[in-house]
Amino acid sequence: MIRGFVPDNGRLRVADDPLKSLDSALWIDLCEPTDAEEAALEQHFHIDIPTREEMRAIEISSRLYHENDATFMTATLPARTDTDDLLMWPVTFVLVRDKLITVRYHEPRAFKTFPQRVEQVSLGCTSGDTILIALLEAVVDRIADVLERAQRDVDGVSHDIFSADSTRATKDYQSLLRQIGRKGDLVSDLRDSLVSLVRMIGFLGQTVAESAERELRGRIKTTTHDIQALTDQTAFLSQKVTFLLDATLGLVNIEQSNIIKIFTIAAGVFLPPTLIASIYGMNFAHMPELRWQFGYPLALIAMVLSAVLPTWYFKRRGWL
Repeated sequence: MIRGFVPDNGRLRVADDPLKSLDSALWIDLCEPTDAEEAALEQHFHIDIPTREEMRAIEISSRLYHENDATFMTATLPARTDTDDLLMWPVTFVLVRDKLITVRYHEPRAFKTFPQRVEQVSLGCTSGDTILIALLEAVVDRIADVLERAQRDVDGVSHDIFSADSTRATKDYQSLLRQIGRKGDLVSDLRDSLVSLVRMIGFLGQTVAESAERELRGRIKTTTHDIQALTDQTAFLSQKVTFLLDATLGLVNIEQSNIIKIFTIAAGVFLPPTLIASIYGMNFAHMPELRWQFGYPLALIAMVLSAVLPTWYFKRRGWL
């Protein structure tokens, strides 16, 4: 699918026929483009649209480069940000002839909300550079919202783990471990996205440093600071998730130790009565206690005392 956005009184509106509006459009958005759409853009702008495999290249030289008077920049952006199961996929931004071309194979939230906003409000999107910066600002804002949600969720998990009101019987450690794992994956994915954005915004700043207006350079610098702040926040959340994981595993070990302790104490309490019963269960001919009139109740009393005395001792030592 291809969409073209043309200027309209300081705003942008969707062109009726994107392929016929390539000269007037300031932003051309390719979402899972067909071969015919790619060929049309490559022929019109004399550029080589990167393939899906090329967009996933890890090397910086493959993601950030100049070619035929065009600037290619690729960053990894998250989709499905309403859930913890993010869909991470690269998006390529191309600046050519004062226009912006975006190539993507998924649907980040910013690509839904930004066109609606820019159609209603004038954001100063008069060129490809300004549109790119405004779009990146929308992307960063969305990542900030996701991080804020992750922060609340991590705080909730922390409260569930360390709350004084929760008892050992009500804690579901398996569920807690799953939650912590999902939050860890979420924070890790967002951190990867922010790292790619840091590289991209730095490359963009060097590209437009000489020709850009002062306001545009200021917006690039502000966006860089925002991304760095979010990167620091992801680092903090990552450390907190690791701490919660270690704490949960520690509590699981304590629970297991308490269970083993109970069985050990039970064995210590019932071992002496079992010993007495075993002695008088032997079948030797000469056992004088067998002929005692009160031998049976005395054996019972001895077994009870042998169980009570270890229990009293364990409580005195604080083991129970």
